[in-house]
Amino acid sequence: MEQTFKEIVARYCETKPEDMDSEKRFREDLGFSSLDFMSLLGELEDTFDIELEEEDALQVRTIGEALELLEKECLE
Repeated sequence: MEQTFKEIVARYCETKPEDMDSEKRFREDLGFSSLDFMSLLGELEDTFDIELEEEDALQVRTIGEALELLEKECLE
């Protein structure tokens, strides 16, 4: 799951999946715009067949936080 997640994120920025660590921030480190982030969330929902709560998703700032949310949603 983590590798697939990082490959999806890499489509939106210039950082390679292997260079992404849990501390990387979407806006500050990876250059995501609000639109990029919302598009990413939609793609994650489609890929992993989940529905992310908007309130939870908007709290995500880092790769690690996004992975935690994704894992939590996939287990439910």
